[in-house]
Amino acid sequence: MGRAFEYRRASKEARWDKMSKIFPKLGRTITMAAKEGGPDPASNPKLRAAIATAKAENMPKDNVKKAIERAEGKDAADYQEVNYEGKGPHGVLLWVECATDNNTRTFSNVRTIFNKNEGQLLESGALGFMFNRKAVFQFEKGEHNLEEIELELIDAGLEEMEVNEETVYVYGEFESFGSLAKKIEELGIETTKGNLQRIPSTPVEFTEEQIEEIEPLIDKLEDDEDVQAVYTNIA
Repeated sequence: MGRAFEYRRASKEARWDKMSKIFPKLGRTITMAAKEGGPDPASNPKLRAAIATAKAENMPKDNVKKAIERAEGKDAADYQEVNYEGKGPHGVLLWVECATDNNTRTFSNVRTIFNKNEGQLLESGALGFMFNRKAVFQFEKGEHNLEEIELELIDAGLEEMEVNEETVYVYGEFESFGSLAKKIEELGIETTKGNLQRIPSTPVEFTEEQIEEIEPLIDKLEDDEDVQAVYTNIA
């Protein structure tokens, strides 16, 4: 999503009763990270970041442990990342990231949600040039010296650092995820979120009335159990 829209959504999410929805998604992210890079967080930056995000969302430690164990189980579901691209009301662009063990089910669900909410799926690759994949980390501003932190992170791949109210956002190329995660940890910074995100290359301004008509599509997509994240070009 556009950054300003992302900030608004973060404020709105604080009012949502979302634990029943977000914990399974976080668990799936942890399982996929553990299966990809190993179950030891010390040697797996993507897993460390996923655990930090789960911790920030108050996900119980037992849930985190079980999610890691599922990656090692012989009968573990073989989750795959699948992306869908589409348009919504007022021409808004949407990139939908899913983690699924059943592509047919996921495609059918996502297509139905688009069709029932004034949207349409596009061919794969249609929006590839409209979104840039970035490594994104968040942490609380607190008493941190942000100028020093910014200088320390540049060599680790930092492209940009922004502050919105009390939250600091760190952006870098997706290839720099591991180096940024390592440097942030070395600086003793406790992140509240760390993942790969799709940032729109050309954010578009929509009116509040238009956003109200767009949000039902986003909400329905985010409610689907296979959908991990929805990104838009809303500024």
